[in-house]
Amino acid sequence: MKLLSLRSAALVASATMATLAFGLAAPGQAAEHPAGGAADTAAGDTRVQANPTLREVADRTGRFIGTAINDGRLGDATYANIAKTEFSSVTAENAMKWGSVEPNRGQFNWAAADRLVSFAQSNNQKIYGHTLVWHSQMPNWLANGSFSNAELRTIMTDHVTTQISRYKGKVQRWDVVNEAFNEDGSLRQSKFQQQLGESYIADAFRAARAADPGAKLFINDYNTEGTGAKSNGLYNLVQRLKSQGVPIDGVGFQSHLIVNQVPSTVKANLQRFADLGLEIVVSELDIRMATPADSTKLQQQAANYKTVAQTCLAISRCAGITVWGFGDRDSWVPGTFPGQGAANLYDDNYQPKPAYTAFRDGLAGS
Repeated sequence: MKLLSLRSAALVASATMATLAFGLAAPGQAAEHPAGGAADTAAGDTRVQANPTLREVADRTGRFIGTAINDGRLGDATYANIAKTEFSSVTAENAMKWGSVEPNRGQFNWAAADRLVSFAQSNNQKIYGHTLVWHSQMPNWLANGSFSNAELRTIMTDHVTTQISRYKGKVQRWDVVNEAFNEDGSLRQSKFQQQLGESYIADAFRAARAADPGAKLFINDYNTEGTGAKSNGLYNLVQRLKSQGVPIDGVGFQSHLIVNQVPSTVKANLQRFADLGLEIVVSELDIRMATPADSTKLQQQAANYKTVAQTCLAISRCAGITVWGFGDRDSWVPGTFPGQGAANLYDDNYQPKPAYTAFRDGLAGS
């Protein structure tokens, strides 16, 4: 990875106090990580690492910083180096989805998912499993198949059990159920909801817990960052699940945001979920803009990224943030929202944008 250019001597000097507070190592020197707190700094030691990575900064706050990984890009040395250097957690963009791992019933293809696990283990990274039960990217045999209610329930729980069991002890967090809601807060009429009703959600979580009692289990959705009908529906569901003794550990807030449209109620909304005793994560962060980008939009985007980072730091149960890819060249946004893009921390050439520095500053609490 090409490092950010060094700031001017005056700017570095002014940042020294804040940087030392996080125990940043001097260039070429490994930082120590005492359990339960920031690294100690010897009295009078004014050495500063001018360009710490996102991973180094987030680690000092006890949070993870993750990225979605495109399996097809791991052969690119620049891409792979940024992925392993800057991030402490990785999520499979597509390699762990049902359509990828079981394209034909009973016939599994674990190659891409195994590569992600191997990559993470080689680079001392956590693994965030995504996703087990979802209305989209199902294999054709499932999406268009006809099954009795009992058979469909068994197919679902067997899939959850098979996939989690394969990576037992290796994947720290799983998106067990993904995008279960409509915008009005009602449950999406997916194949599972239509046939099995709301009980499919509890059954999926119970199967997941049985397959790996040590993994943290999440429900994940989009447009739930601020308060509103959809987040209220999600909140009420989580309350019901907990009252039923369903083993749910956390909620993922995707946070596919738009420049200057970050909801003002994000902190209050995430806090109310945390107050239920749940772990909170920002699971798929990107912040898109109308293209082409210009300096004004990029600065606004940078401020928005910093706000998201600071919000996570302000909530003790916010475990970390995953950005949904890091380079604009790999972003899903232009293909889904024509005329929009430039949503990530790095540009098309994998050079850091203003958002990178602002996001890092936010993760550092500055």
